[in-house]
Amino acid sequence: MRYFLSCFAVAIVVSLLTLNTASAEAIYQWRLAMSWPEGTPMLHNAAARFARNVEVMSGGRMRIIVDAPGRHKAPLGVFDMVRSGAYEMGHTASYYYKGKDPATTYFTTVPFGMTPTEMNAWYYYGGGLELLNEVYARHNIVAFPAGNTHLQMGGWFRKEVNSLEDLKGLKMRIPGHAGEVVEKVGMKPISIPPGELYTALERGTIDAVEWAGPANDVRMGFYKLAPYYYTGWHEPGAELHVFINKEQYRALPEDLQVMIAISAKEVSLDILSEAFYRNVVAWEEMKKESEINVRTFPDDVLNALKKANDELLNEVAERSPMARKVIESQKAFLDQSKDWSRITDEDYLKLR
Repeated sequence: MRYFLSCFAVAIVVSLLTLNTASAEAIYQWRLAMSWPEGTPMLHNAAARFARNVEVMSGGRMRIIVDAPGRHKAPLGVFDMVRSGAYEMGHTASYYYKGKDPATTYFTTVPFGMTPTEMNAWYYYGGGLELLNEVYARHNIVAFPAGNTHLQMGGWFRKEVNSLEDLKGLKMRIPGHAGEVVEKVGMKPISIPPGELYTALERGTIDAVEWAGPANDVRMGFYKLAPYYYTGWHEPGAELHVFINKEQYRALPEDLQVMIAISAKEVSLDILSEAFYRNVVAWEEMKKESEINVRTFPDDVLNALKKANDELLNEVAERSPMARKVIESQKAFLDQSKDWSRITDEDYLKLR
C-alpha cells in the first residue's frame, strides 16, 4: 500500500511538472490590425517593431502577424475589431474613436496641450497610463502608448490663410478633438482614412489636409497640390497606441504581459526618435523638390482656435464624467509643468 501511494505521489508530481512545462512552452500566434497603409513611414514601422520585439523577447513563444488595411479593410475600425476579438491586437490612434467614447480622444493629443516630453511624464508618472486603461477597460480593451510622432504640422493648404474669414467653409481632413475645434471657427472637418488623402486633395474633396510631418507628407506628395505649409497647434505630441483584447490579454502568462508592455514602451521612444530624425531629412528633400511656403496662422486665427478649444473641453467635461477626469488630469499636469518647460526647453531654444 505504501509503495502504491509513493508511486501515485510521484505520478502527480510528474503530471504537474509536465503541465507547467507545456504551459511555459505554449505558442501564441496573434494578429494585429493597424490603421496605417502598408509601408507608411514610422507608423508601419511602429507596429512591425512592436511585433518583432515581442517575438524576440519571448524566444518565439509569441508571434504577432501585422495586417494593414489592405487585408482587414477597416483602417478606422481597429477599436471594434479588438474589442470583439476579431483581432487580438491593434495599432492605431486613440482619437479616431471619440464616437465610441469621448474620453478616448485626449489620449492621443490635445490642441495647445502637452509636448512629447510632457506627455511621457504624464503617462508614466502622472497617472495617464492608469486613466488610459480605466477608460478602455469599459470596452474590453487593454491599451499602451506605442509611438509618439512628435509635434505635427498644422497642415497643407491650397490657399494662404490671412485671416479667420479665409477659413469659413474650408474643407479639411483633420481628426479627433481638433476637428471639432476647426468646425467651431467655421471650417468643415472631414474624416478620411490615410490611404485616401492624396486623392481627396487632388479631386477637391478637401481644400486642406493635415497628416503628420515631412517624413510622412513627402511620401504622400501633398506639397505638389497645396503649397502652403502651416506650423502646428493641434497635435503637439501625438501618441499612437497598441490595443489588446482584454480577455485575451488576461489569459496570457504574466511574463508575456510584461513583454508586451515593455515592447510598447520601447516603440514609443523609438518612434519619437525616428520621427524627429526622418522629419529633419525629409524636410531637406522637400525644400529641394518644390518651393514650399511655410506659414504660421495669423493671431486672430490662433486666438479663435484657442477659445474654441477651451469651450469644447468644457462642454465635453459637462457631458462625460470620464472625459472630465482625463481632461482635468492633463490640465493639472500641464499647469504644473509649463513653467519648468518654459525655463528649460523654451528658453534654451531661444538662446541657441
